[in-house]
Amino acid sequence: MIVTAIIGILVSDALPAYDLYRNRARFSEAILAIGRYRAMIITQAHSDRFASLADADAGALGIPPAQTQTATQHVIDVVDGVITVTWMAYGSDLAGVTYTLAAQGVNPPIQWVSGGTCEAGGYC
Repeated sequence: MIVTAIIGILVSDALPAYDLYRNRARFSEAILAIGRYRAMIITQAHSDRFASLADADAGALGIPPAQTQTATQHVIDVVDGVITVTWMAYGSDLAGVTYTLAAQGVNPPIQWVSGGTCEAGGYC
């Protein structure tokens, strides 16, 4: 009886932690997906293509176009130097969770500030 209670307590603590670690690992996929957008903003900034952050938009000045959301693809968009990725819509705990990476200027080296709803869930 005591052994069963101890196992029950251990499982009740382990399962939520496992879900958090699994979702955090899965969400890293979304964070990595913005890499080419970030790289192009940096490249274009080094080439003096931006007069201001308002010029740093998806589909303009060498930045890839926005990526639309599907059941197997994340939304990625860039508006005024802020890259936003939204987790794909396939019904997981992560559906709709966002991560943002905001450029703090157009003069190299660019400083970045991260944020998004992923912070509240502990995924980023």
